[in-house]
Amino acid sequence: LSKEFSSTSSTTGIGTVTSRVTRNGNGIMEKDLLNHEDLAGDRGMIDDIFDETYREKEGPKPPLRYVWRNIILMSLLHLGALFALTLIPSAKIQTLAWALLCFLLSALGITAGSHRLWSHRSYKATLPLRIFLTIANSMAFQNDIYEWVRDHRVHHKFSETDADPHNAMRGFFFSHIGWLLVRKHPDVIEKGQKLDLSDIKADKVVMFQRRYYKPSVVLLCFTLPAVVPWYFWDESIVISFFIPAILRYTIGLNATWLVNSAAHMFGNRPYDQNINPRENPLVSLGALGEGFHNYHHTFPYDYSTSEFGWRFNLTTAFIDLMCLLGLASDRKKVSKEVILARKMRTGDGSHKSG
Repeated sequence: LSKEFSSTSSTTGIGTVTSRVTRNGNGIMEKDLLNHEDLAGDRGMIDDIFDETYREKEGPKPPLRYVWRNIILMSLLHLGALFALTLIPSAKIQTLAWALLCFLLSALGITAGSHRLWSHRSYKATLPLRIFLTIANSMAFQNDIYEWVRDHRVHHKFSETDADPHNAMRGFFFSHIGWLLVRKHPDVIEKGQKLDLSDIKADKVVMFQRRYYKPSVVLLCFTLPAVVPWYFWDESIVISFFIPAILRYTIGLNATWLVNSAAHMFGNRPYDQNINPRENPLVSLGALGEGFHNYHHTFPYDYSTSEFGWRFNLTTAFIDLMCLLGLASDRKKVSKEVILARKMRTGDGSHKSG
């Protein structure tokens, strides 16, 4: 593992030099042989690197156990979002702008927060930035940071296997929302319990959020978005609740879920054609840069989740701005040479036409 440090850009360049054949589920692929000790030293963990030793258990799959509470709540939520769409023509422009702002803030709580910062340790954040991202994360209401990180690291470590919480091999609906409507596969629970989450437990901001997560969600995801339009510009309480709270929340959920579903099924694979995740620009637009998924699963430690900088990637622009302001540092970035070598070795050749 070779590294180049730039004090001016506060970016760590990561490169790899050797490769070997590994197995991901039923598919054989050639992957970079990372120096995990160096990588762990940089980020404090390596649990987002695919575990080639995992094998699915033989025999029949466990029966589906439906979580009816989630089924009912998700159905009601989406019905509420459909009703909210009919209210848009009656909403004030300030309310629509506020809803968009709430969407962007909550999305950054997931993309820049629970994903790139806490799940992958791809950059470092100061205390004020961590507090801001935690507040935004509670506004997003997609489980607390600790639980989000645990499930996401399991997803990377056991991608497209029974131990993957939203295994795309089980179909679009399951990987999009179905995984939240049934009990987890026993392997997901087992492998999640074995992860080293000491870095997350050591973060007092994360653990504070976990302790007070439910009241923070009530306040930040539903109450604040609804009260602001009603109080400050006399919007109707119905519109104030259904558009900035319910509709915005539903769109945010589906934008994240599309990364698990569409970005694992539709698109090209210029970096590794032997894994499911794809490059999907439409998903990137909706998820603030998270749709470059073939790249991300090939290089999960890259803070940008893409080789193209700010293109369709508002989260990368946000992190770069935070670095400029002195609130973030030590961004991990894969070198262009390593990216090109990987494309030539395991990509599907689509980079030649793009």
